[in-house]
Amino acid sequence: MPEPATFRNEQASMIGIGEYRVGSFPMITIGLGSCIGLTLYDPNLKLGAMVHIMLPESGGRADRPGKYADTAVPLMVRELVALGCKNRSIVAKIAGGACMFEYFGTGLNIGERNAEKVRVLLKECHIQLCAEDVGGKVGRSVTFLPADSGRVMIRRADGSLNNL
Repeated sequence: MPEPATFRNEQASMIGIGEYRVGSFPMITIGLGSCIGLTLYDPNLKLGAMVHIMLPESGGRADRPGKYADTAVPLMVRELVALGCKNRSIVAKIAGGACMFEYFGTGLNIGERNAEKVRVLLKECHIQLCAEDVGGKVGRSVTFLPADSGRVMIRRADGSLNNL
């Protein structure tokens, strides 16, 4: 695996499956297949949060709240609000949610279920979803730069790039 990128002399924080970070420093998550990379950004405070969500529902598990959409979204919103952010100022962007296991049929499309659960939770928290790059059959890696107006860069496994 390559060394984490450096932005404006800041080391990027690598976010693994089920992990999240809150701050104004660069954040990166790699290998999003059916998982969702969610970024939350408050443009007034130039503060953000990023999580690598694996599954839509925790089923009551509390051990790794960043792993599940139903625990990750409220947790990140609470942490941003505790730092002075306002729900209605926060904007969200999501990436990932690919259908990586097509041969199992459509009933197990975890990527689609993850994306839909995140959308519902954001709406419940009064957070605007302003951009997304989800679905398809290709993995993604995401770089989030809160200090650069909340810019989100996506590199797809097929080599294409997308900025949200």
